[in-house]
Amino acid sequence: MSRPRRPPARNVHGIVLLDKPAGLSSNQALQRVKWLFKAAKAGHTGSLDPLATGLLPICLGEATKIAGLLLGSEKAYRTTARLGVTTDTDDADGAALLERPLPALSEAMVREALAPLIGRIQQRPPIYSALKQGGEALYRKARRGEVIEVPIREVEVRRIDLLRLDGDQLELEVECGSGTYIRSLVRDLGESLGCGAHVTVLRRLWVSPFTEPEMWTIEQLGELAEQGEAALDGCILPINEGLRDFPQLNLDAAQASRLGHGQVLRGNWRDGLQVAEGPDGNLLGLVDVAGGQLRARRLFSWAAGGGANELGGKETA
Repeated sequence: MSRPRRPPARNVHGIVLLDKPAGLSSNQALQRVKWLFKAAKAGHTGSLDPLATGLLPICLGEATKIAGLLLGSEKAYRTTARLGVTTDTDDADGAALLERPLPALSEAMVREALAPLIGRIQQRPPIYSALKQGGEALYRKARRGEVIEVPIREVEVRRIDLLRLDGDQLELEVECGSGTYIRSLVRDLGESLGCGAHVTVLRRLWVSPFTEPEMWTIEQLGELAEQGEAALDGCILPINEGLRDFPQLNLDAAQASRLGHGQVLRGNWRDGLQVAEGPDGNLLGLVDVAGGQLRARRLFSWAAGGGANELGGKETA
C-alpha cells in the first residue's frame, strides 16, 4: 500500500498542546502533528518515553525558536510503580533484571523513603534514555550492549505526593525541574525500600507555563483536520502564551525597527532575558538586557517588518 502523499507545507506558527498517546515516541507524535497541520517546520519541547502519555507541547514554525525555553521548564507527572521488580529500562518496557520479595510496607515508611528524594538531589539518569554521550543517544549504545557509565547530575524535585499504596502498586505525583527522570526516582525509591521498583504508568500533567493545559489528542486533531484548516488552527496557541513567565519589554516603533535590523539599543531597562514587543503589541522576540544595552537573542522572522498579527505570531500561508 502506498503511503499518503504529504500535503504542501505551509507557514503556521504557534504551540499545540498535544496529549501524547502511549506507544509512540515523541518524535513519532511530532511527525503526525506536523503532517496534520501541513507545517513547514515543527519541534517538541523535551522527549516523553514511548510508555508515557500526557502533555507534549509541539512548536510550529517560528515557535520552534522558544522550544529550548520550554524544555527547561518545571513539570508535573503522575506515575504508577510496581514494587519488587527492577528492569533494565526502569520501566515496564524493559526486561526484568531482578525480582525480590515485597516487605511489609506502610504509607509512613514510603513517605520516609521519599523524603531524601525531594529537593536538590543527585540523580543518575537511566541507561536507556535520550541523553547523548559522544554525540549519540544512550539508548542506542545500550541496545548494542555497550557498557555505559551514566554520570550523576543534580536535579530539583519540588514535591512528591504519595497518592496510593496497594500491595505492590504505588502511585505518586511529582513536581520537578528540568532534567529529572521519574524512572530514576522510582528506581531509587525501590532500592531505598529494599525491593526495587519500576514505572508501569507515566503521565505528564503539565509543563510550565501551561499548568492547566487544554490538550488535544492526535485523533481529535485528525477529526478537526477533516473539517478544514480553520478548524484545526483553532487549536494553536500564540507564541506569546509560551513566554508569559518572562518579563515583557515594550518598544516604540523606532526601537522595534532598529531591533529588527540587529542593532543594539540603549535605555533604562532592567537586566535579564525579556520578551520584546512592538508598539501594537506585536511579538518581536527574545532579548538580553545588561547594563542598559539591549541585544537580540532570538528574533522572529517578522521582527524586521513588524508583521506579527494579533495572535502573537500565528500566520498562515
